[in-house]
Amino acid sequence: MIELRHLEKKYDTAVPLRDVSAVIRDGEVISVIGPSGTGKSTLLRCINLLDRPTGGQIFVDGEEITAPRYDVSRVRRKIGMVFQSFNLFGHLTVIENIMLAQTELLGRSRQEAYDTGIGLLRRVGLADRALRYPDQLSGGQKQRVAIARTLAMDPDVILLDEPTSALDPTMVGEVQAVIRDLAGTGRTMMIVTHEMKFARAICSRVFYMDQGGIYEEGTPEEIFDHPKKDLTRRFIRGLKVLELAVDSADYDFPAAGARIDQYCEKNQVRSHLRYRIRLAFEELVQQILLPRLEEPRIHVAIEYSEAGESVSMTVLYNGPVFDPADTDNELSARVLRGITAKTRHEAADRDGYTNLFRISIR
Repeated sequence: MIELRHLEKKYDTAVPLRDVSAVIRDGEVISVIGPSGTGKSTLLRCINLLDRPTGGQIFVDGEEITAPRYDVSRVRRKIGMVFQSFNLFGHLTVIENIMLAQTELLGRSRQEAYDTGIGLLRRVGLADRALRYPDQLSGGQKQRVAIARTLAMDPDVILLDEPTSALDPTMVGEVQAVIRDLAGTGRTMMIVTHEMKFARAICSRVFYMDQGGIYEEGTPEEIFDHPKKDLTRRFIRGLKVLELAVDSADYDFPAAGARIDQYCEKNQVRSHLRYRIRLAFEELVQQILLPRLEEPRIHVAIEYSEAGESVSMTVLYNGPVFDPADTDNELSARVLRGITAKTRHEAADRDGYTNLFRISIR
């Protein structure tokens, strides 16, 4: 079992990990997903002590591996790492790459290391490449050799950092097939990946990383089908988001309209949807909400799904509980009804906002 307690990693210009706590149980296969730059690879490198955490603790089977003077080589024997760039030694043959760490770190004889290596190459379908050099292999074959090399150390835990990201799309499947086979062996695994279908198919639990930590975690069904938090939902559904904050009756609506146009152009939103997004924003915020709020505080999130070519708008606002569908402004209400497929209002208690209104623009 691996336990992370308040893990932190700071660099001079960035803090990828802030106060990360989690428990990885024996036999779990965890997919680590999230946008680029959210600390996914850093998390794996800290667990393997390739990068030293700047704060917090890591326990493996009850031992604190972040303790001063802890023998790092003990960690490497327990926790194996597969890198996205393979990290094979170009001057060694495939079998020599797999034998090296066995003889130097585990003290195995060359014959024992050779026999183990050949057996693992058979397992990943590359026994006939044992005497070739890495530059004679395809990307997919190199990654399979890298996985065999990791397995040769017989680790309790395997960490895989974007194992298919450097591969040609035609080679991704062969590496994923090997990883699927490993996932069925009962080993503890953590896999950083952008392949969502693969992540869902292989894992028992998902970590969604954002804002410097594990933003949301759960089963594949919870994360991929029913995410609870906004950033998770946006990432899973591939939503493109524009956020606008209105805090004055003198708010610059022409500038907001220009931002909406730029957002729509960037995401190739069709012209009729672009017009309706602007119209919904102006009618709802400028004509219905602002006249009712003495000290307006309105947050608008516009979400566009390229896959379904659909647009939704979530509006948080302060003041008394009020459903915009019940407005006395009949003209604006009629306009909204004409361009929306669905609306929903509910009372809210979120960061000082008291109302939440969602609309789907058709």
